[in-house]
Amino acid sequence: MMNERLLKDINFIVELDKMKSIYRRTEVINERKKEDDAEHSWHIAIMAMVLHEYSDEEIDLLKTIKMLLVHDLVEIYAGDTFCYDKVSNGDKKDREERAAEKIFGLLAEDKGEEFKALWEEFEAMETPEARFSASMDRLQPMLNNYNNGGGTWKEYSVSKKDIYKRIEPVKYSSKELWEFVLYMLEDAYNKGYIVKD
Repeated sequence: MMNERLLKDINFIVELDKMKSIYRRTEVINERKKEDDAEHSWHIAIMAMVLHEYSDEEIDLLKTIKMLLVHDLVEIYAGDTFCYDKVSNGDKKDREERAAEKIFGLLAEDKGEEFKALWEEFEAMETPEARFSASMDRLQPMLNNYNNGGGTWKEYSVSKKDIYKRIEPVKYSSKELWEFVLYMLEDAYNKGYIVKD
């Protein structure tokens, strides 16, 4: 008889393939192609490996990478919510909590609880790992938008104030990365990539 725990693990892994079909608003740099959730999660996990030395707080890198790899799994059922869409963000928390129960419920209880705890920690942004993870999650689309001549900022006429609010978690995890963000956003504004408030 087949190991039931293994079957749950395999079913979960197969379900994760849906991440490759969840498209975000951010475009891949220098391409007219929207990135998918799997690409985004991979990219920010690598970013954490490269940039963790700039964290102002000591972080557990493995835990941070795990958090980054699971943080968007709920979007398999909740969908990707554009960060600047105030209407869709109104019920995002409820949709994602229901999705978390469903996706993490596919695993054996101990694994499901571990994954859900990582997701909840990411969402709360109260630990050094969660703050740094949120910074990577916010920094990556900023880099894409900047390198795409404004990208979604221009496409959706996102205000400078809203961009600064979205990227703010970087300020609380890394002074050095925050200085880079300030330089890049001001340069983007001066180049006309960001609309005037």
